[in-house]
Amino acid sequence: MTEDEKEHIQHIYRTHYQDIYQFLVFFTGDQNEAEDLTQEVFIRLFRSLSSYDGRSPLKLYILSIARYTAIDHYRKKKLKYVFSDYWIKKIPATFGLPEKELQQKELQQNLQQIFQSLKPKHRMVIILRGLRELSIKETAEILGCSEAKVKVDYHRALKIMQKKCLIPTMGGLYDELAK
Repeated sequence: MTEDEKEHIQHIYRTHYQDIYQFLVFFTGDQNEAEDLTQEVFIRLFRSLSSYDGRSPLKLYILSIARYTAIDHYRKKKLKYVFSDYWIKKIPATFGLPEKELQQKELQQNLQQIFQSLKPKHRMVIILRGLRELSIKETAEILGCSEAKVKVDYHRALKIMQKKCLIPTMGGLYDELAK
């Protein structure tokens, strides 16, 4: 391997590591597992880099690899908790009031269970659209489906969460998720 090739690989790793890691943290809910899976993504990437044709941005190609790595992991592990602290931060803080703190903790647990109960395709679209804030087009490319399917799956996932959790009673959380 030449010095230029090594530098190119290091550049790809430095540029995309954080995005891939965050995506996998959202999916697994566990930083250690996300680190391991991120390494696996880059191993898979470097093994398949010669087949990258450049038709889509490299970031989308890497996120597609991350998606398949996460799905493989999900199939193997049957994850217990997929919900990340990121969503919990969307819930208004209620410091100082024990009853409110207890309600908030119960809400967090409820949201974890609801998010875990979603089909993997719904979790993926919520992570990519809602948390990573990717465009519909980018999300469709990563998931390998049409833009219309992304819109439908995202809407359905939010409706499922709304139905299971009665999200409208929580104020602004549903509005935040629906953006």
